[in-house]
Formats: sequence, structure tokens, C-alpha cells
Amino acid sequence: MASEPPLPAPSLPPTLLDLSTYLLSRIGRTARGRLAEQLAEHGLRLWDMAVLAALADFGPHAQRDLVQRLGVDPSDLAKVADQLAAAGYVERIRDQADRRRVSVSVTAAGRALLAELDTRARAVQDEVLAPLDARERQLLHGLLVRVHQGLGERRGP
Repeated sequence: MASEPPLPAPSLPPTLLDLSTYLLSRIGRTARGRLAEQLAEHGLRLWDMAVLAALADFGPHAQRDLVQRLGVDPSDLAKVADQLAAAGYVERIRDQADRRRVSVSVTAAGRALLAELDTRARAVQDEVLAPLDARERQLLHGLLVRVHQGLGERRGP
């Protein structure tokens, strides 16, 4: 059975093509979906990767500080930390001086998983940014970082 030819890309109204925010939204939704597919193969979500990355990049955190850093609801972070701890990717230790304080750190297994997830994320990035050459990708990244910093807010994945 012959496969169907790919459908042509939808023709967007010029009014929308002129809106960078609209294009960012469409591209972001596509990229996020493709990355989510890669993470789902491990039974993970983007929040799981964000927690692992924050712990690997910045070191152990009190759980409430991790909530602030990632801009996630405390109950959502607790669920993510519970799942990652159950899988052996993070370790949670209750502070002996303040039993309400829980410190979270990434394990060696968590670091190994993060390295694999990062490889997959970069492959998705390469796929999404395929129309751009290396210089254009670097320029785009710099511009996106400036826009992100200009927003002055911390939002999660």
C-alpha cells in the first residue's frame, strides 16, 4: 500500500504571519509537542526535566526554593519530586533542624537521565530549527534570551 503524500502546510493569513507573537506561539506549541513525545517515552513530562536540570545546574535546593526558581505550584512540584524520587532520579532529605524543610538533590541516575533527555531535546531543536544555518540559530537564540529576560518573569516549561 503506497503511503499518502504529505499534506501541504496550511496557508496562514498574512495578518497572522506578520505577528511574531503568533509565530512564536505556533512554533513553540510544535516544539513543545515534539519534546513532550520524547519525554513521554521515559514516562516523563517537561516539568520532570526542568526539575532535574535545575538541580543539576544549581545544586540541591530546599523544595520551597525550587518552587520559586521554577515558578511552579508547590503541590505540583511535590508530585514531580515524589515521582522522581520513587524512580531514583532525585533524593529528598528532611532537614533535621527544621522538619518542615525538605532538600532535593539529583542522583547519579538522574544526571544520566538528564544527559539522555538533553540529547533528545537538542535533536528536537535541530529538527525545528533545520531551516536555519548555525549563525542564524545563534542569532535567534540570543534574541530569544533577550526577549525572555525582558519579560522579567519566571515561568516554567
